[in-house]
Amino acid sequence: MKLPAPSFGARRLLLVGTGAISIVQLPFWLNWLKTSYPELAVQVVLTRSGERFVSRHAVSALTQLVPIDDRWPEEPQPDAIHVRLAEWSDAVVVYPACLNFISRLAVGLADTPALLALQCTTAAIGIAPSLPPGADQNPVVVENLKRLAERRNVVVAPTQPATSLTTGRRDAAGAAPLWTLIESVERLRVELADQGGGEACSN
Repeated sequence: MKLPAPSFGARRLLLVGTGAISIVQLPFWLNWLKTSYPELAVQVVLTRSGERFVSRHAVSALTQLVPIDDRWPEEPQPDAIHVRLAEWSDAVVVYPACLNFISRLAVGLADTPALLALQCTTAAIGIAPSLPPGADQNPVVVENLKRLAERRNVVVAPTQPATSLTTGRRDAAGAAPLWTLIESVERLRVELADQGGGEACSN
């Protein structure tokens, strides 16, 4: 079956992969991006929890770019990594977005390069929540997702029913297909461009 590829005008996509178990499917989606948008440069940032479930070698081979660790470098750097990420990106997707990352982003935390870049960038950001059983009914989680969706440059994709690897039941809230998120991000990206973009924050 041929997967749909919506129109996407961005040239540089920042993809943040977090520790939701569905990140194991990231190589599939990176291959889909490469096939659907041959001219698109994709820079992946992997959180520490995300690195447990997906191979850095696979990510590097599929993007032709070494994935960036979502941690502050120990050695001195000539520039600020969060500024570089924020200014490089035409669009951003958090795919999948685990509960921990969503919560930290929603309350304004910026204790990793990816979080700080997303707090600063004016590029369109798409978030695809991937939540464990019951989390989508938690009022705090619901409020955090609402708070993110209210940001001018953020769109949150609706979850879809998914089978929990632990319970074996279809009681998890899985991430939407990446093409659904890309379609929403492109609409937002065009809207932001029509309104006039701003500048990413810097140090």
